[in-house]
Amino acid sequence: MPYVRLSGFYYFYFALLGVLVPYWTLYLESLRFGPEVIGLLMGMLHLTRVLAPNLWGWLADRTGQRVRIVRFGALAATLCFVPIFWQQGALGVGLVMLGFSFFWNAVLPQFEVITLQHLGKASHEYSRVRVWGSIGFICAVVAVGGLLDLIGVAWVPWVVLGLLALIWLNTLLINMGAAGSAERPMDGVGIWHILRQPQVAAFFAVCFLVQFGHGPYYTFYSVLMQDLGYGRTAIGLLWALGVLAEVGIFLLMPRLLEGLGLRSLMLISLLLCVLRWGLIAVLPESLGVMLFAQLLHAATFGCLHAVGIALVQHYFTPATSGRGQALFSSLGFGAGGAIGAVVSGLMWESLGQYTFLVASLAALIAFGLAWVWIKPDLWQPFDR
Repeated sequence: MPYVRLSGFYYFYFALLGVLVPYWTLYLESLRFGPEVIGLLMGMLHLTRVLAPNLWGWLADRTGQRVRIVRFGALAATLCFVPIFWQQGALGVGLVMLGFSFFWNAVLPQFEVITLQHLGKASHEYSRVRVWGSIGFICAVVAVGGLLDLIGVAWVPWVVLGLLALIWLNTLLINMGAAGSAERPMDGVGIWHILRQPQVAAFFAVCFLVQFGHGPYYTFYSVLMQDLGYGRTAIGLLWALGVLAEVGIFLLMPRLLEGLGLRSLMLISLLLCVLRWGLIAVLPESLGVMLFAQLLHAATFGCLHAVGIALVQHYFTPATSGRGQALFSSLGFGAGGAIGAVVSGLMWESLGQYTFLVASLAALIAFGLAWVWIKPDLWQPFDR
């Protein structure tokens, strides 16, 4: 499977994220929904990551039909999103978001497995394939931000639908005979035995807290910046700067992993999480500080995502890798992101920007857990 086909999927998938994260809340605000409703609706995008990835991960590990599952999920997500154009109330919008995100969130973890299987012993090159997702995010967030300043946020659903269709079309280019299509042999190590290991349990707790801390950022950062007087183009550029820093860190990731190791890279990144959310909480009016805080996205997302993918590969056996990636997505981006979005929505009206202090505290707790428990060099992986 050519690298361009793998990279193309990431490009369109994260281009869609580059529309949803900064601009979907603005679209919901244009429908006159309040902060609590927006928080609940954005939480739905994360909530489906709790169940969907695990269901499709189990099915993919059992059947070996990973490519077909990815194709089906991408098509179903596209079709489920179509009714959004007839919805004006919170209930209707919420049902559409639940429907399309149930399938959309199921696709990425299984594609991660396909990518890692394709890379094989060159799995350290993962970040150089995944970087195209970051590039897609940047292109979308900058282009759509400028476009919406001209035509208005009412066009956001049309952009989302177009990108969903492009994701599905890209899955049709995946070679069915390549990684992840054939049935895989099952080994003797059960997934529950792996999950009971203290280091693995601590790892997933850290993933949960990291994404819980991102809840205010993904839900209300654009709203905060708009309230402070930033235009949509400027907001898009701030988001793009963060992901541009992420691109740089992905390109450097093989060297960083070799030089620092998984544990040190995780601990440093978690401390930078504490700093980033604290800065947004106390100094959002300062453009210079916000530019610096966005550069820290390299650590708070880029490093922690790459380290997380590597640790899942380290902790789980080949026959449980699909469910391992699904849990990484569902417990972190799913449960953590959903609860973070809902909690931030409940707190925003009373705390406003200081809601980010709660995110900073969550990152500090995650750092403590990682300091005590995450020691992959001392971990003896199960026989593969």
